[in-house]
Amino acid sequence: MDNQNIKNRFGIIGNTPALNHALDTAVQVAATDLSVLIAGESGVGKEAFSNIIHALSSRKHNPFIAVNCGAIPEGTIDSELFGHEKGSFTGAVDARKGYFETVNGGTIFLDEIGEMPLGTQARLLRVLESGEFIRVGSSKVQKTDVRVIAATNRDLLEHAQNGRFREDLYYRLSTVPIRVPSLRDRKEDIPLLFRKFTGDFAERYKTQSVQLDANAQQVLMNYPWPGNVRELKNIAEQISVLSTEKVLTADALQRFLPNAAGNRGLALLQPAGMPIPSPQASATGDFNTTERDILYKLFFELKKDMTEIKQMLYEMGHQGTGFAPVAMPDAAPVMPAYTMPAAEGMVTPVATPIVLHQPNANTTVDHHEDVEESLMLTDREKEFIVKSLKKHKGRRRDAANELGISERTLYRKIKEYDIKD
Repeated sequence: MDNQNIKNRFGIIGNTPALNHALDTAVQVAATDLSVLIAGESGVGKEAFSNIIHALSSRKHNPFIAVNCGAIPEGTIDSELFGHEKGSFTGAVDARKGYFETVNGGTIFLDEIGEMPLGTQARLLRVLESGEFIRVGSSKVQKTDVRVIAATNRDLLEHAQNGRFREDLYYRLSTVPIRVPSLRDRKEDIPLLFRKFTGDFAERYKTQSVQLDANAQQVLMNYPWPGNVRELKNIAEQISVLSTEKVLTADALQRFLPNAAGNRGLALLQPAGMPIPSPQASATGDFNTTERDILYKLFFELKKDMTEIKQMLYEMGHQGTGFAPVAMPDAAPVMPAYTMPAAEGMVTPVATPIVLHQPNANTTVDHHEDVEESLMLTDREKEFIVKSLKKHKGRRRDAANELGISERTLYRKIKEYDIKD
């Protein structure tokens, strides 16, 4: 089967050398039982390559299962993968088979392998080296014949050097590495993908397919696409549903791209003088989505706190407590100003003084005091986690949903900050 037939079968669109090389490697390794590590940014289609490898292998008639390691809590991932015995932990009312037992003879795709806990990594290494595993709560060694395909959007070698990933497991998994290129590395494929997506959506929604003029096509190719194919597909669907024009110009297209439309919305949420984070910053990892979400919540909390402080001072001045708020001449607003160096992605508070004075006939300032609140991101992050856990009565899944992070990340943060439920 040649590459074009494989692309048609599995919905792979594009013809850039980097994409063709990744596809050639997947086809060549499919006939073996070697472990494969698929690397690439989020949204590039790594799971599609795992499906290709399984479908072209001798195991194609046996089970295939995809497991997102980042979505399984640390306390239960061993049970999910290797099974457990009855009574081995609270809630284990029956014995249960794990994926390595139920998929015996087939293929397991371990997505986000970099999120796997170190203890589970040791168990996985034993499976890869000897085909043996032990259920949680058991002492009986069992055998399995499972091919492992792993995927990651992280630099696992760097994680290994920092002690967050086992180096021996990294080299065992990456017997054959495959790197799926990002859209930035295959710009000539972007118009093809957009045409395919808009055509599919036009058929689904019974509308005319949207086209791009030459300038709009250039804008589409120059956009950085931090979300890669997944983001391009979402944009194509938005345009198919919302656009009244069937031939988009560059200006019309800009309204649908996050760096044009999204930033205008973000500007309404920013304090004065606060630069807006760009999609490019997120794409390079300087300022990730979780940190940005927490920072926005921090802004709202700060605004609320400062409003309460001003109200309290006002009430104190009218209740005869001896203090009254006075605005400084030509002073900046009470809300603290911020600067954010783009390279570091750090927030630096600049204190704005709040002046208190004893009222007298001459209304002169006898004393002033600078009030500065701790704006350490880690302190606020811990505070948000504690508040959310308290609000949801310790239900971590609900707290994780409210905070906009995965349950796995919440477990890690609780352990990192030593938060007691």
